[in-house]
Amino acid sequence: GQDLKGVRGLYSFQDLQSMEGETKDIGQAVITGAGLIGVEMAEMMHTRNIPVKMLVKDDSYWASVLPKPEAALVARQIEKNGIELIYNSELKEIKGDAHGKVSHVITSKGQIIECQFVGIATGVIPNISLFKESAIKADKGVLVNEYFETNCKDVYAIGDCAQFSTAVEGRKNIEQVWYTGRMHGETLAQTLCIKKTAYKPGPWFNSAKFFDLEYQTYGLISGKLNDGEAYFYWQHPKKDIGFGAIYHKNDKVLKGVNSYGMRLKHASFDKWLKEKLTLDTVLSRLCEAVFDPEFAKSHVNEIIAFYNQQTGGLVKRKKSGLKFFTI
Repeated sequence: GQDLKGVRGLYSFQDLQSMEGETKDIGQAVITGAGLIGVEMAEMMHTRNIPVKMLVKDDSYWASVLPKPEAALVARQIEKNGIELIYNSELKEIKGDAHGKVSHVITSKGQIIECQFVGIATGVIPNISLFKESAIKADKGVLVNEYFETNCKDVYAIGDCAQFSTAVEGRKNIEQVWYTGRMHGETLAQTLCIKKTAYKPGPWFNSAKFFDLEYQTYGLISGKLNDGEAYFYWQHPKKDIGFGAIYHKNDKVLKGVNSYGMRLKHASFDKWLKEKLTLDTVLSRLCEAVFDPEFAKSHVNEIIAFYNQQTGGLVKRKKSGLKFFTI
């Protein structure tokens, strides 16, 4: 049923224009896929006062990416804005009326939901059908090395369709974020115009908003701990503000952090992750990375105090070294 009228992904400006027309005066929308694009679609519907039900395939929000306490924080923010999250459910079938327009969906649980619009936000699939019958090797994407070279001489691939045969350390083998596409282009331009240059993007990072909740991620952090990893999470008792970190158990070297409702500098965490600093050291210097708006209350002391309480640590906040002069 994905070709029915009122079924839409969100990849282009034309999709946005079509969605604007397809959602006028409707009574219910269903969105499948609870990632960042799904949230943006839900937020757009919310601005038009359109009720939204969002299908979440796992038992928590964005389970592969967010540890459960953080998933709960994000889910509360989404639900606070009137979006209904339906867990452990996937889209099975889309049904239409006599005019070829969507009328309802059937979920993997057999639930029937009447709706007049279905948003498809289940991720980006590289469109590589053009290369299926060619000599260019492909898997999920077009296979490339660290120089974006394919197996064919003078043929390169970058962006959403490129798949690294061997993933860059600390990253996935397919990168589908706008800033990585830019970095791919900058790196390949060096090879084509100046000097052969390998792709070295540094630690992973991204940022987004879940309605009014600002989110930033640096390094490797996921919904499930790997062997030898530990997890620390602090959350404000009354506000939607949180800080989560995954680190190695044996030496406490930081692997990645997520922040919510507080802004942390990319430059600081890029440097600290490359230097393989411990979580203790990062927390002691956390004030260096905070760039919340002027006069905003800092939560660094609270995060450190909670960490010490949870782990028996003795972390102390490092002084910033700033000097203030009275004129």
